[in-house]
Amino acid sequence: MRLTRPKPLGLGLGLRNVHFGHILSEWPAVDWFEAISENFMDSGGYPRHVLNRVAERYPIMLHGVSMSIGSTDPLNLPYLRQLKRLADEIKPAGISDHLCWTGVLGLNSHDLLPLPLTEESLAHVTRRVRQVQDILERPLILENPSAYVHFAHSTIAEPDFLRRLSDETGCLLLLDVNNVYVTCFNMGTDPLAYLDAFPCERVVQMHIAGHQHCGTHIVDTHDRPVRADVWELYRIARARTGDVSTLLEWDGNIPPFAECHAEVRKANQAIVADRPDPAPDSGVSNPVDFMVPQVMDSTVLANA
Repeated sequence: MRLTRPKPLGLGLGLRNVHFGHILSEWPAVDWFEAISENFMDSGGYPRHVLNRVAERYPIMLHGVSMSIGSTDPLNLPYLRQLKRLADEIKPAGISDHLCWTGVLGLNSHDLLPLPLTEESLAHVTRRVRQVQDILERPLILENPSAYVHFAHSTIAEPDFLRRLSDETGCLLLLDVNNVYVTCFNMGTDPLAYLDAFPCERVVQMHIAGHQHCGTHIVDTHDRPVRADVWELYRIARARTGDVSTLLEWDGNIPPFAECHAEVRKANQAIVADRPDPAPDSGVSNPVDFMVPQVMDSTVLANA
């Protein structure tokens, strides 16, 4: 499957229940909304009513957290059929999930767990992405997850893994800039080198979010404003992807809608900032401190 990139949607926000009333009464000037697929697939009540009304006025992207594309369990066909029914009803601009696994042996961890990035896992995920796209009759968009540990026997860098997966399946990519920053800090690697290797020509959407910096490590919490260094990384990434849809994720300690809206509009300032791109070999000499002196070995945690 070979696909062209869809038209950019602009700046979007997550469709969160604390904002339902404001959205339905004010119809704010937001370009688009992202809905967590699992929050609406099983609901025929008020949440689904809200989603249907919002979909009448705004483009919608469906973003999943339970597809478990990397699991060794068989694909969850009832889940995929529910997802397709939801997509057929609201006609989203796209359907995304994560390069991860969320469970095994029928148990859901409700976490986004990292894959061993090997030739074997690439072949495994390639088969599953093709099957998912056949069932959904739509392209799948896959996101780079945040990570806190990595597999010692991985043989493929994540950007190369995603490039090859996209080449083999025609799937498109969601570049989560905050996840790049979090992962690279936790692994002690350079996010600029990550972006250099990333297949930016396949990116159709970007995520930005806040995180908790714990000194020795970062937790991807989505519960506070975006840090200045993540905005800078976003600016650099946008220079490489071109104009793509951008979403602010804010999932904990969610402030009033106006504050979220003001935060995502900062993306415009980052895009037009009159600062030259760092040279490819500049390492960490740019204004952002991208490095960490150690690699985390804690239990894996993850956010969407």
